[in-house]
Amino acid sequence: MAEDVCEYLSVNEEKVFRIRKLLGLENTAERIAEVFKILSDPTRLKIIQALELEELCVCDIASLIGISQPSVSHHLKGLRQCGLVKFRKSGKMVLYSLKGGRVSALMAVARDYARE
Repeated sequence: MAEDVCEYLSVNEEKVFRIRKLLGLENTAERIAEVFKILSDPTRLKIIQALELEELCVCDIASLIGISQPSVSHHLKGLRQCGLVKFRKSGKMVLYSLKGGRVSALMAVARDYARE
């Protein structure tokens, strides 16, 4: 038998119930997976990193990371649907920014993890 597998199969039902309730596994696991899925794309990560520094329009983002404006808009739509970015209109311009400080905090943890 493998060393990393229990030799005796037993489920501690009380512990499993308590942890399942604390984690809210049914709801949060899918949401967390969505966030990581949307952030798994290097282009979207570049967009997030740029928006950490400053509010930007689609044209600025496209020029900054070297992709087309329609492609940037497509990526921003996914980031917006996932609740990571927001936008505001300023005259005829649409400016994008991160939605709350939690996105930057998540990115900081990811950067620290990547450095290890």
